[in-house]
Amino acid sequence: MFQFRKLKPTVVSSLSTVWLLLSGCAHSFDRTVEHVDRDRFMGTWYVVAGRFTMFEKDVHQAVEKYTWNEAQQQIDIDFSYRKGSLAGELKKIPQTGWIENQMTQATWKVSPFWPLRFTYLVIALDPNYEWTAIGVPNQNYLWVMARQPVLPKAKLDEILKQVAALPYSVEDIVFVENQ
Repeated sequence: MFQFRKLKPTVVSSLSTVWLLLSGCAHSFDRTVEHVDRDRFMGTWYVVAGRFTMFEKDVHQAVEKYTWNEAQQQIDIDFSYRKGSLAGELKKIPQTGWIENQMTQATWKVSPFWPLRFTYLVIALDPNYEWTAIGVPNQNYLWVMARQPVLPKAKLDEILKQVAALPYSVEDIVFVENQ
């Protein structure tokens, strides 16, 4: 049987460091909206701004489509975008999501491929489901999405101000060209 106390201090220190790096940061963000109506949230969302992953660099016409899969009790996510320009190559990244917090339905696990699963938090949501902001516990990423491909600058500024007040970082935001 494995006994943790028999490990050398340097091994314990190394394992602790790796665990801290993999778990994000010590001050994890975990606030979400009070409730998400799953059925209203499903459908097409245009990514209008954010702080993106390495797979989402230089995106244009970025679209997320959420479909509730009743048989599998999961969210089928179709993410597509044009690489480099509005006329660029069409890229698709299918993903799978699971509602982690059944009470609020605002905390999800999302997997672009096995074995990766990331926590996604619905941190802001328009009462009419016209826009939303999705964050992650370490605040490295942020996606601002809307039902329309383009939001007026004043509306986008208002959303980012609301997100910043949570407080969630809105630094280094990239704006997506959609049409």
